[in-house]
Amino acid sequence: MSDREHTDPRLLDRRQLLTAGGSMALLGLLARAGLARGSSEFFTRAARAKHVIYLFMFGGPSQMDLFDYKPELQRMDGKTIQYERKPRYFEPSTVLGSQRKFKQWGETGQWCSDAFQHIPKHIDKMAVVKSLYTDSFAHGPALLQMNSGQPFPGHPSMGSWVSYGMGSGNADLPAFVVMQDPRGGPISGPANWSSGYMPANHQGTLFRSRGEPVLDLSAGPRSVRGAMDSAMQRAQLDLLHRLNTIHADGRAPEGASPEDALTARDASYELAFHMQTAAREALDLSQEDEATKEMYGLYDPAPSHRLSAGPAPFGTQCLMARRLVERGVRFVQIYHGGGHQQQTWDAHQGVEENLAIHCPEVDRPIAGLLTDLERTGLLDETLVVWGGEFGRQHVAQTAGDGQVANSGGRGHNPHAFTMWLAGAGVKPGSFGETDELGARAERGRHHVRDMHATILNLLGLDHEKLSFYFGGLDRRLTGVFDASVIREILA
Repeated sequence: MSDREHTDPRLLDRRQLLTAGGSMALLGLLARAGLARGSSEFFTRAARAKHVIYLFMFGGPSQMDLFDYKPELQRMDGKTIQYERKPRYFEPSTVLGSQRKFKQWGETGQWCSDAFQHIPKHIDKMAVVKSLYTDSFAHGPALLQMNSGQPFPGHPSMGSWVSYGMGSGNADLPAFVVMQDPRGGPISGPANWSSGYMPANHQGTLFRSRGEPVLDLSAGPRSVRGAMDSAMQRAQLDLLHRLNTIHADGRAPEGASPEDALTARDASYELAFHMQTAAREALDLSQEDEATKEMYGLYDPAPSHRLSAGPAPFGTQCLMARRLVERGVRFVQIYHGGGHQQQTWDAHQGVEENLAIHCPEVDRPIAGLLTDLERTGLLDETLVVWGGEFGRQHVAQTAGDGQVANSGGRGHNPHAFTMWLAGAGVKPGSFGETDELGARAERGRHHVRDMHATILNLLGLDHEKLSFYFGGLDRRLTGVFDASVIREILA
């Protein structure tokens, strides 16, 4: 039986309900009433991962200064080579060797530089993929492609696809949560966590680490006599739901699902009502003991560099992420790096300074997150993803494309970059190789859409089956091009 054919017109299958905009909270209510049924059409296998925490290093971290050790790059430091700065345009450029010291860590013997002190202690949990590439040199399109599979806006982000395919594990919290660097958000803004052509209940909900967790979540004043209380809000929502039901009754075209945009809006109001309590509780770090907060670096002093925020802001967000997945949130994405140039991982103005600013900001928090997930048993079902939108070049920053020449800076490089995954269903080790200078992915090359397919696979989702009908096409996160799961990293 197809998803559009039902013997009982009251029955709605999961895909129909989600496509039309129904929330997982509504799906749970319908299931308890016997009016909804599950569907396994999106799933390819039993999932190891139930949640994703995506640590996004905005700006493009330098792979050859962190995880991709290249002895030949060090040997060639300062030498002049012909560098293809643009397609078929070569110019003399100076090789920029890394100033970092590398060593091998753990039983897997993976390389990591001394830019990180705490993360490499967890190297045996990580699948480090060194041979990724993407399509754009520019931050905006590269960010969008990394997040939504396409280098232009209007498409659902990966978190939205996970929300659509799996739903939320907690009816009182959104399935997809986003947190930004306090210094600012990434270029192209909310398009990076948009639900695109999907119903709005699948878009990322922006959480803050200070003050109210979600803007405009609290009820506004009812009158000069005081604020609207919970009972008043409940009565208002119930009345609104009844009015919407009366309005929708008999207006749906013949053969259309009874679930539509109006129902999706109803569901969003309901979620917001429950979030007033659930979100505050989830982000109440006073419930955590001091040792846990210390483990995330919440009490560490900020480094001396004037642009460094220290580990406390990112550590707070990482601890919040653990509390959110613990409560059933499917996809948490934390952006590190905000503003421009050295405030992000965009190392045009000097890679050494860039690493000195940002590595101490994330090093202890990420190590603390991995330790905490492991000790609570959550690492078995939580996939941690680390990476940016592209990598860096093997030569010193040259003038052009709006940048000033800098003998210690590195330009954008879409031809080679590194990401790592840890947690549920991941096999530790180093996978893929770049060329001898770290400039291009050479062995075991994988486009970013392969990484998308792999993340979905670890969640038990089939990237070819997970589709949404829009504009006459069955759309997919991986698009119309072929994509392959990186099976070498699956345990």
